[in-house]
Amino acid sequence: MAYNNILTEIENSILTLTINRPDKLNALNTDTLAEIRSAIQSAYDELEVKGVIITGAGEKAFVAGADISEFMSFGPDEGKKLAANGQEIFNLIENCPKPVIAAVNGFTLGGGCELSMACHIRVASENAKFGQPEVSLGLIPGYGGTQRLIQLIGKGKAFELLMTADMIGAQDALQLGLVNHVTPQEELLPKCHEILKKIFTKGPVAISKIIGTVNAYFEEGTDGFQKEIDLFGDCCGTEDFREGTAAFLEKRKADFPGK
Repeated sequence: MAYNNILTEIENSILTLTINRPDKLNALNTDTLAEIRSAIQSAYDELEVKGVIITGAGEKAFVAGADISEFMSFGPDEGKKLAANGQEIFNLIENCPKPVIAAVNGFTLGGGCELSMACHIRVASENAKFGQPEVSLGLIPGYGGTQRLIQLIGKGKAFELLMTADMIGAQDALQLGLVNHVTPQEELLPKCHEILKKIFTKGPVAISKIIGTVNAYFEEGTDGFQKEIDLFGDCCGTEDFREGTAAFLEKRKADFPGK
């Protein structure tokens, strides 16, 4: 599929999704969100894809926020539809059965911070700046930011960042647990590839189950422990399990079929 606002490339089983609006600091407008949805859905369905990297074009910004000009005249009903659409897309990312890494470069604000938090792992360049500045506009985050920020850094610090609209740098984000790694700019994508390459040596079915069980911890009405039991049992019926255990006993490298 041809896209106008994002770039996609599949190499070494990795789908790299680049938000490509550098003149707008990669701000998320409606069309861009729709293209992200399409690309992520393709990652679900494309057998060649084993993992995803989401990043932003240029060195200035991952995503500097939502495109405010699109919704500055919205009323309550339109606002709810906008937020619901964004949450649906970011939930699609969070629940992708294949690992998704945010390669965060430069400004990662508002909807951009929310996008990064929907990914399973975040790697930041040294120039990354994170923040949820919505209260400065008389708004709150609408794409899941209030919920995921608490999950990642805790209630007290989340309150502070959400209410002050302060930006924090990459090292502070690392200390808070908002990102997993900080790298020089030129090592950002190589680090993401390194992480995915390591994940790819593990059982693909088990990786998808890990994503499901970890996310279950935060699902209202879901017993995460029971889900772990159920998915553990499911794993025991897979070809990956048979191959992995055989390889362990035979002291060789596993060749997982992904089934």
